[in-house]
Amino acid sequence: MVRRKPEAVCTAVLIFINVAVFLILSVLGDTEDTLFMMEHGAVYEPLVVQGHQFYRLVTSIFLHFGIDHLLNNMVLLGALGWNLELETGKARFLIIYLASGIGGNILSVYHGMQTQEYSLSAGASGAVFGLMGALLYVVIANKGRLGRLSSRGMAFMVVLSLYFGLTSSGVDNWAHIGGLVCGIILSVLLYRPKAV
Repeated sequence: MVRRKPEAVCTAVLIFINVAVFLILSVLGDTEDTLFMMEHGAVYEPLVVQGHQFYRLVTSIFLHFGIDHLLNNMVLLGALGWNLELETGKARFLIIYLASGIGGNILSVYHGMQTQEYSLSAGASGAVFGLMGALLYVVIANKGRLGRLSSRGMAFMVVLSLYFGLTSSGVDNWAHIGGLVCGIILSVLLYRPKAV
C-alpha cells in the first residue's frame, strides 16, 4: 500500500478563492480603480473606524489591485503556505493566515487614523507576511532547518521583502509589519515541533 503525501489543501483553496474573486471583479469592473475597489470591500480608514464597516478588515484580504498584485501575492502564498500548512496542520494554518491578515489591517488602520494619512488598501500581503513570520519561527523551532528551508534563508527573505515594500510606492507597509508580527506571535502560541 502506497501512502499519499499530505497535501496543502487550505493553501490551494485560498489561492482559488483569491483568483476567483479577482476574475469576478474583473468582469464587473476595473480592479485598479480605487472607487470600484472601495465599493467592493477594500480598507479605507474612515469607513472602518467612523463608519463601523469592520468587515473590510476581512474582505480586503481577498481583493487585489490588478493582475500583477494578485500574482505576486499568490506565488508567495503558494510557496510559504505549502510549507507551513504541512508543518502546522490545516486549522492552525488558517488561524495564522486569517488572523495575520486582519491584524495587519488593524495596525494599518490604526496608523492611518493616527497620522490622518488615509489610503485605500487591499491584498493578501498582510496575511502572506504572517505566513512568512510564522514559517521563520517554525524553522527556528526546528533547530534552524526544515527540509530545504533554513533560519538564515527565511530571515533573509523577511528582510528583503520588508526592504522592497519600504522602498516601493503604493505599498501598505504597516499591514506587512502587522501581519509579520502576528504570524510570529501566533506560531509561538500554536506550534510545537514534531517529535522525531
